[in-house]
Amino acid sequence: MTERTTILDEVGQAVRENGLTATITALVGGSLAIAATVSRKAFTNEEMLERLDRELHLGRERTDKQRANDRKTDADRLERIENNIRPMRDVMFEAFQRGRTD
Repeated sequence: MTERTTILDEVGQAVRENGLTATITALVGGSLAIAATVSRKAFTNEEMLERLDRELHLGRERTDKQRANDRKTDADRLERIENNIRPMRDVMFEAFQRGRTD
């Protein structure tokens, strides 16, 4: 069977083998390493959130521009349709009026 050791067993063994000063130095160094890792991840996450916010803002601007473009295109198309319908309506109205007077 394999022998299982806990962290307390390992700390105790480190104190016996290397002395108290080396153990305290290792614990402080480990704590600083953990703190550095946590703060690096926090800053990385903050930068990632800022980048995503910028990308979202740019995406919204692109969408707004595209919608404005689409609205202008639709308005132009409707104007062309109305311009095509108006002469036909006038011709039909004139024909209807002529048919009633004859």
